[in-house]
Amino acid sequence: MAPETRVPVQRSETLPAASGNAGGRSVLEGAFALLEAVERAVEAGPTRLAADCGLPKTTAYRLLEQLADLGAVERSGGSYRVGPRMFRLGRAWQPHPRLRAAAREPMRRLARVTGTTVGIAVLWKGETLMMEWCPEDAERPDPLQTRMTWPWFTAAGKVLVAMSAPAPLLGPLPTSWARDAAAIRERGAAFDREEVVTGVCCAAVPLLGARGTPVASLCVLTDPAHHLDRLAETARRTGLVISAGLRGR
Repeated sequence: MAPETRVPVQRSETLPAASGNAGGRSVLEGAFALLEAVERAVEAGPTRLAADCGLPKTTAYRLLEQLADLGAVERSGGSYRVGPRMFRLGRAWQPHPRLRAAAREPMRRLARVTGTTVGIAVLWKGETLMMEWCPEDAERPDPLQTRMTWPWFTAAGKVLVAMSAPAPLLGPLPTSWARDAAAIRERGAAFDREEVVTGVCCAAVPLLGARGTPVASLCVLTDPAHHLDRLAETARRTGLVISAGLRGR
């Protein structure tokens, strides 16, 4: 029998750590850490971004220049901001292959009928990630669109946490959460009455895929003058249409 041929394992390239940080990190980890730092800062120079990521400034600058050449970040004088390629890639992501197509028209109708801003959210690393917005007035951008991640306890996040099995890891939960989650499951909707943003209320319902598994949530954002229970009922009917589309019906 011929002796077994062993293929050498290719180890990923590592980057040096900044002074005071233990160990190094892979090039990909360093690049993604820089991208996240650019997102947080909106626009910043290599010195600040390197400090935020725990990378030597020369390493951060080299990676930022490579990312700029690829369109992942954009040069602005001596600073960097998120580039158009990241926007295109981010817009392509969705937690279910049919979600955007199934939700697009129902969301527009819901925004038009209710006169509210309608969104689709998912849970990501313990936060509510808003992946799609549809304001009632397309010419008037909603101020909430400038921020894409929120605490998990938005209405959109609460309805997903309550209906997930097993529940996602979120750390310590309020002592009342078991009771609150049961109420959300019973009525099929969650509410946020200015708990996250002053002057903004929200009703959210789940969007269900195969076997009734929650894929995302449909939320309706409005001011405190609106009746959230009525909005939730309208959103629930729209959610049933979108959920049917997710299941290919």
